[in-house]
Amino acid sequence: MAVTLTINGQRHSVDVEDDTPLLWVIRDEVGLKGTKFGCGRALCGACTVYLDGSPIRSCSTPVSVAAGQSVTTIEGLSAGDTLHKLQQAWIEHGVPQCGYCQSGQLMTAAHLLSYNPTPSDADIDAAMSGNLCRCGTYSNLVAAIKSVAGKAEEA
Repeated sequence: MAVTLTINGQRHSVDVEDDTPLLWVIRDEVGLKGTKFGCGRALCGACTVYLDGSPIRSCSTPVSVAAGQSVTTIEGLSAGDTLHKLQQAWIEHGVPQCGYCQSGQLMTAAHLLSYNPTPSDADIDAAMSGNLCRCGTYSNLVAAIKSVAGKAEEA
């Protein structure tokens, strides 16, 4: 079946089964490789993207759910060659180790700052608790988010 999606502001028509996970459409059909497959069960957060501005787990979301809606991936978080403030903070605070979970972490953190521009440590912990990282750089992640807090409206 043909499905039309808007991903990062660009329309894409793909011919896939309507129950195909959005993750595989983003990666294999559209060619955006930043969103990662982690667990395939919506538990780890590596596949987090936005659907009409709300974070979802793309590994368990059928593409039919996203049809006609706006999808934002990690590639859409930045403005062209200009990194999002969180992406820059991630670099400055040495958050990524292996980097595998980072796209999901960044998408979740950016969403947090979109509705809570000055989160407390507890707010950050609660928002980020669904994103797993085996490298354990959570203290760097919290520092990066806090360094951007209060600046989200400029991002």
